[in-house]
Amino acid sequence: MKVYQAINAVQAALAREGISKGRRNEQQGYYFRGIDEVYNALSPLLASNGLCILPRCTERVCVERVNAKGTALFYVTVRAEFDFVSAEDGSKHTVTTYGEAMDSGDKATNKAMSAAYKYAAMQAFSIPTEGDNDADAHTHEVAARMPENTLADWLDYINTASSVGELKSRLAEAEQAAAADPVALAKIQAAAAAKAAKAKKPSLASQA
Repeated sequence: MKVYQAINAVQAALAREGISKGRRNEQQGYYFRGIDEVYNALSPLLASNGLCILPRCTERVCVERVNAKGTALFYVTVRAEFDFVSAEDGSKHTVTTYGEAMDSGDKATNKAMSAAYKYAAMQAFSIPTEGDNDADAHTHEVAARMPENTLADWLDYINTASSVGELKSRLAEAEQAAAADPVALAKIQAAAAAKAAKAKKPSLASQA
């Protein structure tokens, strides 16, 4: 099958040239190879060796998170398959990789797909190291999530308040504990509101 000859020819060319880690992640201070550098190095080699790389995304998962400043972040994971196809005889080899990326706008999926392509190429061709659409270019500080068991304890603490005054005091404590996790904070506030709605019952009203 000609596809493996083509892959080997591209790999041999890249072994001589390599792709340097020419970009820097400013948040964490490390250098990396960007997707543009990979494209620029691969494109002429793929063309000259009659090798095509055809991508398809088979799975996508998106989770909304919050960064340390309270801004919404979209965390996307994609599973992608890349068919390495020989233009000479149509033989192919499929490489499967995952890509992950975060973005506060609409670029998370694009970045994740680029990451999947980059690492598929790096692994298939064993690209050596010679010296903003890339997931490695940015590091997002994601706000810490309150553990589920801790949240459950705070909700129970809210729900067992025996007076309106005690409810307010416990709510203030819980809000301070959940200040870094908007999701937990919203659940705590909702529980307190539901508890306060029952204030007309004797167990609370008589002690208010």
